[in-house]
Amino acid sequence: MTARTTVSAIQHPPWPGPPALPHAFFDQPPLALAQALLGKVLRRRLDGLWLSARIIETEAYCLDERGSHASLGFTAKRAPLFEETGGMLYLYYARGGDSLNIGAHGAGNAVLIKSGHPWQDERSGPASLARMQALNPRFDGSPRPPSALCAGQTLLCRALGLRVPEWNGRWFTEDFFLEDVGAEPGAVIQTTRLGIPTGRDEHLPYRFVDAGFAPYATRNPLRRGQQEGVHYTRVTTVKAVG
Repeated sequence: MTARTTVSAIQHPPWPGPPALPHAFFDQPPLALAQALLGKVLRRRLDGLWLSARIIETEAYCLDERGSHASLGFTAKRAPLFEETGGMLYLYYARGGDSLNIGAHGAGNAVLIKSGHPWQDERSGPASLARMQALNPRFDGSPRPPSALCAGQTLLCRALGLRVPEWNGRWFTEDFFLEDVGAEPGAVIQTTRLGIPTGRDEHLPYRFVDAGFAPYATRNPLRRGQQEGVHYTRVTTVKAVG
């Protein structure tokens, strides 16, 4: 068994059924998947509660561009990136915390879940929100406001209790999956990714933000001084397959 097949061969439980999105949904090119994920809800069952966050910001990463971890080559830690079909989880440490990526179609392609916003409904009520706040308090220990609870890739993982050792190299399960709740963005902002070093394709417009939630993104792409057609564009959401 090669190193490349070890990850999926060891951990490949049955794909969760409805309301989870089907496996086929994730088998899209990375830019299409990055847009299709906006408005979908991450569901994480923890301690008997469903913790939920609507995805409001994503970044696409491709094997053939230098901002991608996959461009650095195959390693055991990066093995989840090299699955041919989408949907495998790739978690890594960044900015002092955990970050969640979801594999897209094609080896080396993935989407970083850059930020989210707490989602409440019949399944995820006040108790779930309180649990997320307990998992991700402010530095002084006080509750982080909902608007800032998932406003960044590591904040999102902390609020959902997602950790690299537990989830890297796994598929979605009955305890952690994505759901389509019909919350499609009214408009999508496309702009450059954040934190890409100079000379590593930092110019590529591979970051997508739900325009209605722009103030809660890692960095507001519609903040004062940003001009449409210069710093960002508005795009039509790509219809997802599956």
